[in-house]
Amino acid sequence: MSITTALSWRYATKKMNGTKIPKEKLEIILNAIAQAPSSFGLQPYSILVIEDKALLEKIKAVANNQSQITDASALLVFAAWKKLTQAHIDDYFNRIAEVRDVTVESLNPLKEHIETQLKNSDADNLVWNAKQTYIALGIALVAAAEEHVDSTPMEGFDNHALDVLLKLNEKGLASTVLLPLGYRDTEHDYLVNLKKVRREKEKLFIRL
Repeated sequence: MSITTALSWRYATKKMNGTKIPKEKLEIILNAIAQAPSSFGLQPYSILVIEDKALLEKIKAVANNQSQITDASALLVFAAWKKLTQAHIDDYFNRIAEVRDVTVESLNPLKEHIETQLKNSDADNLVWNAKQTYIALGIALVAAAEEHVDSTPMEGFDNHALDVLLKLNEKGLASTVLLPLGYRDTEHDYLVNLKKVRREKEKLFIRL
C-alpha cells in the first residue's frame, strides 16, 4: 500500500473495538517513531507506551472520558522534557561518539552550537521540545496507517492531571499529546463510512 493510499484510508477514529494490535505491528510503529526527525537529532522527549487497562481507565477520566483511550490496544503519551540540561547534551554526544566510533572531542563544534540552546529560558525550551513531539506524532500516524492500525491524535485532556497521574513531573516531563492505537469499530463509529474532507489542493498549496 502506498503512503498516499494509507493516508487516505486513515481518519481520526472515534470508536475503537478493543482488538489487540499484534506485537510486531506495534513495534514497527514504535521503531518508526524512534527514527523521527528532530532538531539536532536530540529527541527532547519520551513516549510512554501504556497497555494496562486499569491505568487507561484512570487516564480516560482526565481526558474527557474519550472512549478511544480504553478501547484502544495501546495508548502513546508524548511527553516533552521540561528542561534541557547539560546532562541531556552530554548524554547525546556520548551516544553519537559511541555509534559513529569517534571521539567526543571531535564533536565539540556541534556540541557548543547546541549548548547555546541552554541560554534560553526553561519555558522557551519547553515550547521547543513540545514542538518536536508533534513531528514524532506525525511519523506515528503515518506508520500506523501503513500497518492498517487506527489512531486518534488527542489534545483534549487535562495535562496537569495526567502529569500527576503518570508522575511525569518526577521524570522531568510534561505531556503534550496522546495517541490511542487500535482498530475501528465499524458498527458504532459514525465517521467510518464518511468521505474524508480536505481543502482543495489549489487552495492549500501556494506555488511560487
